[in-house]
Amino acid sequence: MALYKNNTELFQVRRGILGFVYKFLDQIKNCFRSCGRGGKFSLFTNRGLLFCAFVLAVLCLISLAAFGLGMHFHGKLEPSMLPWREMRKDIIAHDVPDRPTKKPRRQRFFPCEVAFKDSVDLLSEPKDFLNFTHFSLGYMETEKKASHIDAHEPRFGGHQTLEEREQSFFAVNQTVHCGFVRGAEGFPSTGFDLEEEDRKYTSACRVVVSSCIFGSSDFLRRPTSRLMSEYSKKNVCFVMFVDEETLSTLSKEGNAPDDGGFVGLWKLVVVKNLPYTDMRKTGKVPKFLSHRLFPSSRYSIWLDSKLRLATDPMLIIDHFLWQTGSEYAISNHYTRHCVWDEVLQNKRLNKYNHTAIDEQFSFYQSDGLTKFDPSDPNTPLPSYVPEGSFIVRAHTPMSNLFSCLWFNEVDRFTSRDQLSFAFTFLKLKRMNPDKPFHLNMFKDCERRSLVKLFHHREPYVPPPPKIS
Repeated sequence: MALYKNNTELFQVRRGILGFVYKFLDQIKNCFRSCGRGGKFSLFTNRGLLFCAFVLAVLCLISLAAFGLGMHFHGKLEPSMLPWREMRKDIIAHDVPDRPTKKPRRQRFFPCEVAFKDSVDLLSEPKDFLNFTHFSLGYMETEKKASHIDAHEPRFGGHQTLEEREQSFFAVNQTVHCGFVRGAEGFPSTGFDLEEEDRKYTSACRVVVSSCIFGSSDFLRRPTSRLMSEYSKKNVCFVMFVDEETLSTLSKEGNAPDDGGFVGLWKLVVVKNLPYTDMRKTGKVPKFLSHRLFPSSRYSIWLDSKLRLATDPMLIIDHFLWQTGSEYAISNHYTRHCVWDEVLQNKRLNKYNHTAIDEQFSFYQSDGLTKFDPSDPNTPLPSYVPEGSFIVRAHTPMSNLFSCLWFNEVDRFTSRDQLSFAFTFLKLKRMNPDKPFHLNMFKDCERRSLVKLFHHREPYVPPPPKIS
């Protein structure tokens, strides 16, 4: 072990970094001694200054290496001895707020090719196409005055008892509740009133494309006129049901109807005295009950107001009804196929009151609703959850009955019609084993090829009042 004498004391000098540091410190002292002498600087002094500068630079580099870059220490360190890099991380973790995590990208869905015929000129309705299950279906027009309803206010859907509900699922000659139920004599209308001129127009339609906007909830999406055949423009009724508030909003946005009530291909029909305060439930009236609003129609197509029709309606009827021998066509949901999943999703997104959803779902389970099993080859439908924004139907007795039954479930329970679709279909099928209902549940990607999808209008939020 080498010895180094300093200030008359002997120190053990370790060979390595510490010995090197001690040696440099002594050199610095010698530098200052030489610089402190009077007179002119000698050549030795100039060299000493350069050497001192070099020594200071080396000390700075050693300091950075030891503390700035985090030296490796053996043994357990006290918190106060943590390298600066780790201390800096700890400071940042406590003083800087976490950056918001990016939302996962929403899964995208794309259209798929649909083999439409090249022209409507090549279309012809199959012979005896409407020769499906036949029975006479009547509709409850006025509420019967009885003791059990005396205390009830008149309702658009009527006051259907559970016994009447059960009997309505039989495909037999009968009169069923199907909306538009008026109160007993002396009571006013229960809602969805049309002007007489509009009523005459809708009563004459044979093929219909319909939609609705209530409560200014959406923009007006005009069908793509250049994609519509001249035949459809002349023979198909394009009817958009609106309330007075929506009509006013559309007019301010440059969509005021002409003297005939038209905006492009849409015939705007104003509905007065809306039957429900829930605009979503009011929208189910034209969605399900087109056979009642258009009593002479043979076919109808429903599309939600967020969709713009981009395919000729006669090509749609031919492809989804005539070529498949179906009387009702609706697409499956793009992600969910079991009602159990749909219930959870509605509650997760707070689409409706959770208690009301639970009551409806419990009622359906007690009445025979089972989970969707995709592995079962005898499953009657490819999905128990529809994407209900697009519906194609022939106005046959079975199709009309199914529409009434589905509407009655929405009227009785929640407006979330995807919750009641599977139950309604399965119960109708179960109670009429010898009377088939020809339903075509097609792929959602096909629906996307028929229309252009938009988002609904964002609800208007008034600005906060200015503080003077």
